[in-house]
Amino acid sequence: MKFLWPELLWLLLLVPAVIALYLLVLRGKKKSAVRFASLSVLKQAVGPAWRRHVPPAMLVLGLAVMLAAIARPAAVITLPSNHETVILAIDVSGSMRASDVEPSRIEAAQAAARTFVNEQPRSTRIGIVAFAASAALVQPPSTNRREVLAAIDSLQLQHATAVGSGLLVSLKALFPDVPIELPRRRMVSASAGGTAPADPNFKPVPPGSYTAGAIVLLTDGQTTTGPDPVEVARLAAERGVRVFTVGVGTENGQILTGEGWSMRVRLDEEALKAVADLTRAEYFYAGTAMDLKKVYQSLRSKLVMEKKETEITALFSAIAAATVLLSATLSLLWFNRVL
Repeated sequence: MKFLWPELLWLLLLVPAVIALYLLVLRGKKKSAVRFASLSVLKQAVGPAWRRHVPPAMLVLGLAVMLAAIARPAAVITLPSNHETVILAIDVSGSMRASDVEPSRIEAAQAAARTFVNEQPRSTRIGIVAFAASAALVQPPSTNRREVLAAIDSLQLQHATAVGSGLLVSLKALFPDVPIELPRRRMVSASAGGTAPADPNFKPVPPGSYTAGAIVLLTDGQTTTGPDPVEVARLAAERGVRVFTVGVGTENGQILTGEGWSMRVRLDEEALKAVADLTRAEYFYAGTAMDLKKVYQSLRSKLVMEKKETEITALFSAIAAATVLLSATLSLLWFNRVL
């Protein structure tokens, strides 16, 4: 614990002064005390000797805590923290129509996303990124839950899967005024577009240190085009952004068919685990619709609890007030007077 105004701690010197004054008052009372006929009469009148010292002692304690509160104490504690922005990046590739997660991967993902949105603090801004062959910010970060839920409901399946593109657009949604581009040497294919000059003032920060936002990536993890998601995760890690990954599907997957083609779509967990590890986040496996709901519920608690330095002046003031009130109450009960 530390104090934001430590120079005011000198006020605590008033505490020994008050104690000295109390002792002087006690000495004066002893000299003017009335002699009682017997010791039993004295005990009945004032009760146990220690009682008369308890209310003043509590009053002095309350005074000390109140004076400490003036110096604005602060401590590092774990508290619920409303992240300013959470980006939900949802896979809308064709493989998400597989029904190994009932009724389908995409429908289960949408239902779980709605639950996640509804359980977030009202002050948290939520954005929606949809990705298939390319990625787009379909709902800019907003506190309007109706708009966010409408964006989730309007998602449509498309061809191909660019998980890296989804991550890159999500990262840009968190930092809209900062140029964030992937070096061309990190590209899986040219389909993700060109690059722009990097920010010359950018300095990497420790992974997981950014507390004003996070990304939740929901996908079956099968990248077929676009940038390498692990390389994009490095960009997120350099900016301290955590990327929680949710794998949708089953280990065996399902065979999807089309006009003259068929393919088995399986959950690719390795890339998703790597993304989460790089960004100091966590990977969750969701094999059923119920699993998805539990995943989002656990994500909520992980996203909003964090350790940070917090001023606890109000706590000190409350303790001081409670101590003084208790002192007065005991004095009334025992001696029928307030101190």
